[in-house]
Amino acid sequence: MGNCLTSSSPNDVSKKNKALPIETAFRLPSPLPEWPPGEGFASGTIDLGGIHVCQCGISSSSTKVWATHEGGPGNLGASFYEPSSIPDGYYMLGCYAQPNNRSLSGWVLAAKDDGSDDSLLRQPADYTLVWSSESLKIKQDGNGYIWLPVAPQGYKAVGHVVTNTNAKPSPDKIRCVRSDFTDEAENSTWIWGPGKDMNTNAINFFSSRPVNIGTQDMGVCVGTFVATNSALPCLKNVKSNLSCMPNLGQIDTLFRAYSPWIFFHPKETYLPSSVTWFFVNGALLYTKGEESKPVPIEQTGSNLPQGGSNDGMYWLDLPVDEANKERVKKGDLQNSQVYLHVKPMLGATYSDIAIWVFYPFNGPAKAKVELIDIPLGKIGEHVGDWEHVTLRVSNFNGELHNMYFSEHSGGSWVDVSDLEFQGGNKPCTYSSLHGHAMYSKPGLVLQGSGGIGIRNDTAKSKIFMDTGVQYSVMAAEYLGSTVVEPPWLNYMRKWGPNISYDLADEIKKVEKILPGKLKTAFEKFVNGLPNEVLGEEGTTGPKVKRNWDGDEV
Repeated sequence: MGNCLTSSSPNDVSKKNKALPIETAFRLPSPLPEWPPGEGFASGTIDLGGIHVCQCGISSSSTKVWATHEGGPGNLGASFYEPSSIPDGYYMLGCYAQPNNRSLSGWVLAAKDDGSDDSLLRQPADYTLVWSSESLKIKQDGNGYIWLPVAPQGYKAVGHVVTNTNAKPSPDKIRCVRSDFTDEAENSTWIWGPGKDMNTNAINFFSSRPVNIGTQDMGVCVGTFVATNSALPCLKNVKSNLSCMPNLGQIDTLFRAYSPWIFFHPKETYLPSSVTWFFVNGALLYTKGEESKPVPIEQTGSNLPQGGSNDGMYWLDLPVDEANKERVKKGDLQNSQVYLHVKPMLGATYSDIAIWVFYPFNGPAKAKVELIDIPLGKIGEHVGDWEHVTLRVSNFNGELHNMYFSEHSGGSWVDVSDLEFQGGNKPCTYSSLHGHAMYSKPGLVLQGSGGIGIRNDTAKSKIFMDTGVQYSVMAAEYLGSTVVEPPWLNYMRKWGPNISYDLADEIKKVEKILPGKLKTAFEKFVNGLPNEVLGEEGTTGPKVKRNWDGDEV
């Protein structure tokens, strides 16, 4: 693997890290299924174009090198690990760290070259001590030392080494990567340090991710951490190799294993339906300039305009007659299904399974103004509501690692260790009353500040949707012609009309029941809400959303 320089002191290499007590690692509730045969999915290794990498899970068998028990998220400290189950022939690329406010759950990549080119990985030329805890008066298990490998010319380090002695690590401890196999990375989740306190010179530690994340971007997460006084790149899949992505049979097995349960609020009026049910039950296509001549929509949406952009020329709406309009608004849970979009992410080391749910109608919002709950009239109402959650699955072994929950104009990623499960490895999702924002836990989420906000009420009720019962793969571009997209997916215009109501009038109706001091604050709050919450504009379909070929927010 090439020559290297030794540590500056010959005695340093012989000083071993002392093992610390370990915590119980997170495990999925049920074993993984047996994957159908395929090419490279869940094979344990991925070829990045000459460098083979494997994912080494951090578990109770991993070596905890150092820990602190204060500071960081929740003021609970953080723990730093070495992977201890590195396969023969593979080398560590960096150590792992995570905050102590969640269960032990993580991984780092190890690497080897494929044998055809032994210049892809190199030992570091030396190490630089970038930080130590010696001078800190904190609760800690001994002292911790963070080292930056000094890469040979033409190579880059992609991770730090952690020790609990002041001796430099052995040069054979880690490998640096040839520069053309690296990509630009950025700080992601805060792990430990003083946080936003800019009055100190202390260092913060973060997880790291590629700067550019999308279906065409080839940056690969290493799983290591980065100190704020160090700039470390990530890896890169240089050949855009997609052979590790799941085939259609493997997607089916994946989704049956991880299909979420969506729980609706017990007072929910506006439930999902399938797109087909919406069409055959009277949904209409309108054309600008011919509003008096709406057209019924074919079962598959085959008569919808295809492609183009959201130019305002077309939109969909509910049936004209009031009885059918009110019936269709409520959806039909028994005839509902979810629609899957499967795409490569993080250099095809992960598969994102976006799970789209269609609601014929989004109901009115309710505000909380300090101690007062106030219905907001027509504010929030709109026809055609698309919501989604996304499963992020490792292509190394098929394990679920993260889940994204869409929440109006934003959303959040949740680590698998923080999910609630039901029926095996199926995550629980909670849909908010009327607004249908998705959350990982039941309860009230207030969208606002200063005691004023939109209520997002969720609860576990007897009204739920097991998404694994009725689903279809609507798109998986990397599979080519294997997946035929339904015509309605390529309808790029609005799934509902613009709502014609006077926002000022709606605000005045609400203000009548508010004390004087709250009226101005409430009006300012409502006027600052995004259109997705106000419901003034009809929503667009999944393919128009920014996450279609990019990362979630």
